[in-house]
Amino acid sequence: MPSVARRPVPRAREPASATPAQPAVGFVSLGCPKALVDSERILTRLRAEGYRIAPRYEDADLVVVNTCGFIDAAVTESLEAIGEALAENGKVIVTGCLGARQALVKQAHPRVLAVTGPRATAEVMREVHRHLPRPHDPFTSLVPPQGVKLTPRHYAYLKIAEGCNHRCTFCIIPSLRGELVSRPVGDVLEEAAALVAAGVKELLVISQDTSAYGVDVRYRTGFWGGRPVRTRMTELARALGGLGAWVRLHYVYPYPHVDEVVAYMSEGGLLPYLDVPFQHASPRILRLMKRPARGEDNLARIRRWRAARPDITLRSTFIAGFPGETEAEFEELLAFLEAAELDRVGCFAYSPVAGAAANALPGAIPDAVKEERRRRLMQLQEEISARRLRRRVGTMIPVLVDSVSTAGAVARGHADAPGIDGVVHVAPSPRLKAGEFATVRVTGSDVHDLRAEAV
Repeated sequence: MPSVARRPVPRAREPASATPAQPAVGFVSLGCPKALVDSERILTRLRAEGYRIAPRYEDADLVVVNTCGFIDAAVTESLEAIGEALAENGKVIVTGCLGARQALVKQAHPRVLAVTGPRATAEVMREVHRHLPRPHDPFTSLVPPQGVKLTPRHYAYLKIAEGCNHRCTFCIIPSLRGELVSRPVGDVLEEAAALVAAGVKELLVISQDTSAYGVDVRYRTGFWGGRPVRTRMTELARALGGLGAWVRLHYVYPYPHVDEVVAYMSEGGLLPYLDVPFQHASPRILRLMKRPARGEDNLARIRRWRAARPDITLRSTFIAGFPGETEAEFEELLAFLEAAELDRVGCFAYSPVAGAAANALPGAIPDAVKEERRRRLMQLQEEISARRLRRRVGTMIPVLVDSVSTAGAVARGHADAPGIDGVVHVAPSPRLKAGEFATVRVTGSDVHDLRAEAV
């Protein structure tokens, strides 16, 4: 399940030729990494057409707010962000997942200039042109080859598909973002190569169901660099791993062909890391959720992955308090966690989402019980995480340095995705540089993070 992340109006670097006469657009990006990529594409188009990106509301001629609408908390945050932009600037265009619920946005904020849904770069640009005419004779040099990015220079999200074919009862993503549409494999690899050429050291592969990449086009063969490549996760992962950067796979459903990808993790930069959204362990609850791969023996699959790659890091998310969940079924989930010993885990107390089929299920769990179960699960996971991290003390690991200060460096190893996992705190050393790789010796650990020293 995606997390909600508020991102302020970005302080985009402007070209030396920028002048006050150039129209300026402010931007607020909310939501998951998939929404972040949408924001990057819109910002790229804006810069390509000569618009300035304003770092403050008061410097902008209008503001674009890319919203999230997945859970109630995200809806509230998005509506608050729209209200703030209206109060501070007055001219606001709304896009993103909450934009798919146009009536709700218009009811809450009737003064917005326009509302578009997700994956709507062209529609957003049309509205920008309507309310803020494009500058005369834009120059392509305003935009770097990799486009405008909201992430640090050394890592970037690579979205390989839009939408989802599944009908999980707790989720409304298909109604917001549509059916699965896989990007042409050549386009994906071309973008990835451009990012690496621009200095990106880590590619984070995202979609709604990464394992399903290519299903909609029957895994047809595409071309990249003059050679054929199938539109399939296995072949894509192998090609990405050969680009010279770390490659991290997110939202990987546990289908059988994932075993092939794990086998490739000893080659190139494909990291021994999988983000697999299991969501529960009870067969009955998984059936009620209508989860894909619910009939798979996930514990057996985890054991096979670890046999093939003992150093693999497994991350997952779970829902506590799904309608009808009994105490025995929750205990079954806890037992699964104990047996699986997943490295990284997130847990949500079930939240009814407007339009989700699960709302009609009997046996709603009281909020206090849902929250109590979520706390119990996370307490157990903290014990598991601390135990697994202690095993890494004394080992040497490669890390990618995110930031450096007089107090030391914050870095990440193969087990650490940015923003959702732990980090490696490295003691001060002149050899550490932000955005570069380093080798460190692990000297300590806690519940989520490692401590280390450069070697």
